[in-house]
Amino acid sequence: MIASGMDVDHHEPVGETKSAMHTWRYRHHFTYKADQGKNIIVQCNLCLPRVNLLSTSKTSTSNLKKHLDRTHLGCEARPDAKRGRKKEEHNGEESRHCQLKKLKAEIISKCMTQAKTDDLIFNFIVEDCQSFYVLEQPGFRKLIAGLTEGLKSMDRVTLFTKVDQGFSRMREDLMAKLSNIQYVCTTADIWTAHNRSFFGMTCHWIDPDSLERKSAALGFARLQGRITYDTIAGRIHDIHVAYNIESKVQTTVTDNGSPFMSVFKEFAMDSPESDDDIGFYENVSAVLEGEPEQDMLLFLPTVQRCASHTLELIVTEDFWQAVSQGPMCQLHYSAMAKVYAIWSKCHHLQVGMDAAEEIGKMALVVPAVIRWNVEYCAVQKIVSLTERELTELCARLEVPRMQPEEMAFLKEYVTVFHPLAFALELFQAEQKCYLGLVIPTVLSLKNKLNEQKDAANYFGEVINAIVVAIDVRFQELFASTEAKFATATTPQFRLWWLAASEREDMCTLLATEASQVDPSNVTETNPSRNLSTIESEDDFFSYGPVKPAIQIEQRGVMEEIRKYVEGTGKSLECLQDFPRVKQLFLKYNTTLPSTAPVQRLFSQKGNLVTSQRKLSD
Repeated sequence: MIASGMDVDHHEPVGETKSAMHTWRYRHHFTYKADQGKNIIVQCNLCLPRVNLLSTSKTSTSNLKKHLDRTHLGCEARPDAKRGRKKEEHNGEESRHCQLKKLKAEIISKCMTQAKTDDLIFNFIVEDCQSFYVLEQPGFRKLIAGLTEGLKSMDRVTLFTKVDQGFSRMREDLMAKLSNIQYVCTTADIWTAHNRSFFGMTCHWIDPDSLERKSAALGFARLQGRITYDTIAGRIHDIHVAYNIESKVQTTVTDNGSPFMSVFKEFAMDSPESDDDIGFYENVSAVLEGEPEQDMLLFLPTVQRCASHTLELIVTEDFWQAVSQGPMCQLHYSAMAKVYAIWSKCHHLQVGMDAAEEIGKMALVVPAVIRWNVEYCAVQKIVSLTERELTELCARLEVPRMQPEEMAFLKEYVTVFHPLAFALELFQAEQKCYLGLVIPTVLSLKNKLNEQKDAANYFGEVINAIVVAIDVRFQELFASTEAKFATATTPQFRLWWLAASEREDMCTLLATEASQVDPSNVTETNPSRNLSTIESEDDFFSYGPVKPAIQIEQRGVMEEIRKYVEGTGKSLECLQDFPRVKQLFLKYNTTLPSTAPVQRLFSQKGNLVTSQRKLSD
């Protein structure tokens, strides 16, 4: 069947022979050579360049298949191999796809249960203050079904139930934490939005073990009806009672507005008698009217004025008064008018903001009306521009160009009041901010301002006025024994802020206060081991209980106070070595110096109080 050594010229078959060749499965791998009646002679293309002529029947290809199986088994060029490989690859890909689909469905079924899906949706709605109606939107339902392989989104009724249950659990957990805390501070404020008034309250304490600041929101509710001083007092008292902290609250921090000052003057247990004019009166005070009812028995804790608000009053009211009466009045108004013109163009026109970003390579800050430190940062950004950049910016925005004297005035403004802006940032912190921070900060602020007074060309008189305003507005704080104790028990300051002649008296006061600390709350640094355990002869011999003398105890307290005062460590960790000082720190530094936390709570007012939530439905 194999015709080897034959010299057959290649030519196309004709008639029946050519038709049979075209039907071969292997016609692309064999070349027709000659016709031998019932058989034909072909050349195997896979054997090239070796000439290998084969004889095969015109009606059967078995001879050719045998040749391929014997000689070219596994060859990639074989047609049946290609078809088999493609079929195997197709079947393999299809099998892998099915396996991946099954694996994905198995993973989703294990990881994404309906309960977990509901929890994720609940967190999305609550944490981001989303509208409850999102659950009923077709697109949201399709999104959940597509991501979870067929699981459904819960309805609004289920969400309402979960919100109530979540609130109950959160409240129980918070009450459990507060039950183990000895000292607590609260902050309270009233905010007006969308012609409605809202009351907010937060709670703060220091963990006795880690000495870390902890915080929680106690209430956020709308004030309806006729709002009087006793209404506010009742709201504060009810929240304290609801969380069982009425006897633990050291102070409640509020702003300096007359509504809260009047409330605490009337209802606080040991409110200072003062007829001083409060001065600042918020817009919400318009709804506060009427006298408190005489038959109400409400007792509020001591009030602590917000130090941040006090500084805001100094830099707005006292500063503006000093500037308006000084020789630089006209220069100040002209410079600030041009600055406000730039802010207005950047705020209301997109082209203005684009020009500021293109020229200054930064986004200019547009200040809010009630935040001086934001206004300061905005002026600081404008001053940081070069003369060429500022000139180009004024030309692009079509605002009056800054004169050299006006720029010098603004640069001195930024330099002189940088300590005040820094002090505000300190007071508005929350985690590492204590009442003991206020006195050293205010003293340092006065020193920083006085240091710049001689070098100031425009603000010399203004600095004098601000220093006097600081003494007047913080007079009550400097006279507060609680504030002094808070500062003295803060390791960062100890007694360094006091004059040398006053430190001995403060040591005596601290020792007296420390001796009154409940011994059950004091954990000694080296606690004695169990007395019932006998490990050596020293543990065995006993001569009766030793009666502690009061003099020895007082001497131990004074020794601890002196060691603490003479220390140099600034970390709170060093308080672990002075248990009585630590207890005083917890008692007096639980109080925050500002109402910044409750203001942050109100910063979500746009999402909390608008009608999109439709809580009443």
